[in-house]
Amino acid sequence: MPSFLVNVIIENKPGIADPEGDTILSDLVLKDKKTSVKKIRSAKMLKFQIEAKNKESAEKSVMDLCNEFRIYNPLVSKVSVETSGA
Repeated sequence: MPSFLVNVIIENKPGIADPEGDTILSDLVLKDKKTSVKKIRSAKMLKFQIEAKNKESAEKSVMDLCNEFRIYNPLVSKVSVETSGA
């Protein structure tokens, strides 16, 4: 069975505060006088190596796991999936 790498990217929805991104912007970027940078949003990525019949099946299996184990909060988080392999 083919193997896939499924990356799940979780970030706050627009309009939801992102303290980590704000801290990086104010404490690191702006202190270094990088004034062209106006905003930074942070995200986390989970990388799953999974065997599945096809790309769609791999993505569905991973998203089912994320939902079952409440890996993210759908009220405040936006999730995107990138898949490679096979």
